[in-house]
Amino acid sequence: MACVNPDGSLTQSARKMLKILSEPMSPEEAAASLEQPLFKIRSSLREMVRAGMVNQTGEDKYQTSEEGLRKIAIYS
Repeated sequence: MACVNPDGSLTQSARKMLKILSEPMSPEEAAASLEQPLFKIRSSLREMVRAGMVNQTGEDKYQTSEEGLRKIAIYS
């Protein structure tokens, strides 16, 4: 589940994930909310953390960062 298109814009799946992660959420909760397999969600989270769009907020919880919020505003 790639998060960034070749032109640098967010994929639709990335926008959806960033929006649901407005509140801290575990990968399992995100997978259930997005109706996606857990392995895809974990892969996307790793990519988004590396890109600075998501922060790990606690033990296995993730939340959209300021950079992620900025990207949502630009590409939505």
